[in-house]
Amino acid sequence: MRRRGVAFRLFVVTSLLIIVVFSLLVITAGLFFEHFYRSSKIHVLERNMKQFASQLGPEGSGSKQVSKLLGAFMNDNDASTSILNSRLERIAIEPYFFQLQVGNKTVTVRIPMEGTTTEDLPQHLLIGYRVVVDGIFMDEKDTVLHPLDIEPEGKKPEAGLVRVEGVITDLLLPMDRSNNPFYQDSLIDGARIDWITKDEKLEMRMREGYSQQTEWTDKWSGVEYAVLIQALPGEGNEERYLFAMTSLQPVGEAVGILKRYVVYMVPIIVLLAVILSSIYSRIVSRPLIALSRTAERLAELDFTEAKEISSKDEFGDLSRYMTALSRNLDATLTELTQANRQMQEDIAEKQRLEQLRKELVANISHELKTPLAIVKGFAEGLQDGVANEKRERYLSLIVKETDRMNALIMDMLELSKFEVRAVRLRLESFSINELALKVLDSFTQQLQAKQLRLRLDPAGKDDWKVMADPRRIEQVLLNLLSNAIRHADENSVITIGIRHSLSGTVTTTIENIGPPIGEEDLNRIWDQFYRAERSRDRKFGGTGLGLAIVKHILELHGSKFGAANTDEGVVFSFTLYENGGYSHE
Repeated sequence: MRRRGVAFRLFVVTSLLIIVVFSLLVITAGLFFEHFYRSSKIHVLERNMKQFASQLGPEGSGSKQVSKLLGAFMNDNDASTSILNSRLERIAIEPYFFQLQVGNKTVTVRIPMEGTTTEDLPQHLLIGYRVVVDGIFMDEKDTVLHPLDIEPEGKKPEAGLVRVEGVITDLLLPMDRSNNPFYQDSLIDGARIDWITKDEKLEMRMREGYSQQTEWTDKWSGVEYAVLIQALPGEGNEERYLFAMTSLQPVGEAVGILKRYVVYMVPIIVLLAVILSSIYSRIVSRPLIALSRTAERLAELDFTEAKEISSKDEFGDLSRYMTALSRNLDATLTELTQANRQMQEDIAEKQRLEQLRKELVANISHELKTPLAIVKGFAEGLQDGVANEKRERYLSLIVKETDRMNALIMDMLELSKFEVRAVRLRLESFSINELALKVLDSFTQQLQAKQLRLRLDPAGKDDWKVMADPRRIEQVLLNLLSNAIRHADENSVITIGIRHSLSGTVTTTIENIGPPIGEEDLNRIWDQFYRAERSRDRKFGGTGLGLAIVKHILELHGSKFGAANTDEGVVFSFTLYENGGYSHE
């Protein structure tokens, strides 16, 4: 990182900024947090006291509803609370209790606030649990029990005490309170008397309806408390007040711990500030450095691999402009190179097409020249008045040659459709075995003429369904069988095999016994007008386009096809997808 570089300057400024902000947070927390906490806690307690006053009706101070509201208020606000009469004297209310179902009677066990500690209450005081309590009944109906021993360990209750055992059906106990809530509750009288003694006008202000608040310190523990008094709805003609006190000790401890914590955190914060500033400065300066390198690369006329900055700011805009410039220049050079390469390929393709055109014209001329000459010769013979016994033979030969020329023209038209991709397949499921047998019937005469026999490979006797265009596959079988018969030795066997593979394809093979195809010709036999044995063209017939048409049909089906020499002859094969395994778009 260079001293005068942008990254170094950002690193210094960012480090100082983080340290200053952290220092301000620590100072403000030490000076104002305690005051803010006290004010906030007193404000929340005062608001909840007003809400308590609005919920409290004119019921008697000893009613069960008042007792439950008071206990819930103490738990929710972690405050010791009591209700005072018009003379600011404490009204005896025991807010904490649990009810036991004893037979057909419900017994309420009132837990006294004075003389009780948290350890006196078993941990399993929950609704549904069975509890044993020794105590004294406080009413004539024996429904309110003052407990002296909860879950006694002795076998018999002490003298003068009664033992009650039942299932807890309802309860309200100290929950979410600070440590030893019963001790804090016992301080209410001390705080109340101390406040009244020091503030002679307190009682008069309370009668005027004003809420009052002060702070009080427990001399024994030194813990500070916030104390508040709020007027309540009167009970008859007598006024009532809600007295609440909550400990302020947690905030004092928190501030002290925070100050000690800061001492240990300062080195860590400084180290983090340095690390984060270094990372931040590098992140911010990286786009500028990248732009500098891009400009240097452009100055050297290197327009490749421009790295774009993705930020959505001025750096990003500038990077995108420079990258666009670099890409446009690079694209232009690439387009020129590709155009030159494409032009060379187009020239080579035109030369190849021109050569094919010349070969096509030569082949067509050659294919049509012989039958036309034959037709002309026989026609001239008929004009010259040849013997009547030859007239029918000449006419038959003329028709035959005309059929050959027509077949050639039809094959050329068919081939042209495939080459311009004007053929659309009509796929359906059909039996390849049945189609092969159907095609074989059309070659009965040719087979008899050469005394050929057909043999169906035993492995191909199973009936397999394929998904293909049946008319086009019939054309493939016709061309391949015609080719096999044409080049088969007399008195030989032509074997047809149909096999299924685990890959979901059905392979059809047509094998004859006859002269092999030269290795150099195996790949060219699928080209139009190509024959491996030109000297036998007239003898065997054919247009020279059959295998070219087969190639196009099989390619449309996505088939794998080919030809290979065997020990005795030649085998042609092609594959089709089994029913359900092919999708044509």
